Amino acid sequence: MISFERFTLENGLRVLFHHDPTTPIAVVNTLYDVGARDESSTKTGFAHLFEHLMFGGSVNIADFDKPLQKAGGESNAYTSNDITNYYDTIPSYNLETALWLESDRMLSLAFTEKSLEVQRQVVIEEFKQRYLNQPYGDVWLHLRPLAYKSHPYKWATIGKEIKHIEEANMQDVKHFFKKHYGPQNAILCVAGNFTSDYVYDQVYKWYGGIPSGKRYIREVEKENTQEDFRESTLEREVPADAFYYAFKMSSRKNFDYYVADLISDALGASKSSVLVASLQKKKRLVTEIAAYITGSLDEGLLIVSGKLESGVSFQQFDVAFWKEINLFKSISIKEKTLNRLKIKNQTARSFQEQGLLNRAMNLCFFELLGDADGINKEKTAYENVSPGEMTRVANLVIKRENCSLLKIKSIMNAK
Repeated sequence: MISFERFTLENGLRVLFHHDPTTPIAVVNTLYDVGARDESSTKTGFAHLFEHLMFGGSVNIADFDKPLQKAGGESNAYTSNDITNYYDTIPSYNLETALWLESDRMLSLAFTEKSLEVQRQVVIEEFKQRYLNQPYGDVWLHLRPLAYKSHPYKWATIGKEIKHIEEANMQDVKHFFKKHYGPQNAILCVAGNFTSDYVYDQVYKWYGGIPSGKRYIREVEKENTQEDFRESTLEREVPADAFYYAFKMSSRKNFDYYVADLISDALGASKSSVLVASLQKKKRLVTEIAAYITGSLDEGLLIVSGKLESGVSFQQFDVAFWKEINLFKSISIKEKTLNRLKIKNQTARSFQEQGLLNRAMNLCFFELLGDADGINKEKTAYENVSPGEMTRVANLVIKRENCSLLKIKSIMNAK
């Protein structure tokens, strides 16, 4: 059970406090309710660009990291299609340093042409190195628009194309910041060995004077129900042919999300999983295969991906793949097998929650979902998944008319 207290400042900042008397470390985690899905289709990659810009200094502090490191702390951040999350770990006695720095960049981020240009080049280089210049790097740049036709999940967090970042101007950047990075659009979690009164006083001291902005109302274009099988093939200089079967699944708040998560575990999360045991170990059609979910807040994807053995054709694998899928859907999973999946799932989550930082991040995330206490209710949600629910959701999700297949054809051996 992860305990927490909650309060909200007048400017709209939602604050969570998690008391842990066993640690000398404090965590300050700030979740902004903004991700790639909040971008314009003609100006993508902005949420990720801001992940970098927020470290570029404020009006008052030229270098965010320098004073934090002097106080014995460190920081980092990540961006997804749904959220942007900044986190600091620091010795408890220097908690104020982290609160000072985080509140300062929320209030008065510096907007200079130099900072924009520096971070623009960093993001462009990342785009090239991670997505364009490494094997299979551009998969999500093509799989997302294949699977999504309306919803902004159709572009990756890095953006649709480099041009959008190259052409970002100061007016664009300031507008995006004002719209998304105020206290009314943020959730703050302070975790460590403090009293709740102390945390309230410190948060009020550093954040209470930040003016509230206009609350952003998200209007995301809905994705129509997929009714046809989609397929695309790319030729690339990669070591082996690869495949990515993407199936639409429910949103994060739906009970079916937990069912789909366990289905992905059953299909391809370990050496004993259905597809691994059959298609890799027994039939030797692939060198690797895995199943996983994207974890998206809106309608997400259940993915089955892997690489073919040399000499195995896509057609040969596809026939075997659907045969295994249809068999999986027709035979109810054994209670014993399902319980084993639940135990593995819970063990992994329990291990993750041992870290103070992970607890703080997850509390913010569940608060975004509607209630931070959801972190304590997930175990029950997984426990409530029955063999019948597994069969129902598998038949609802893992079907050909709900599938988008991206194939990566190797041209290395053809030369």
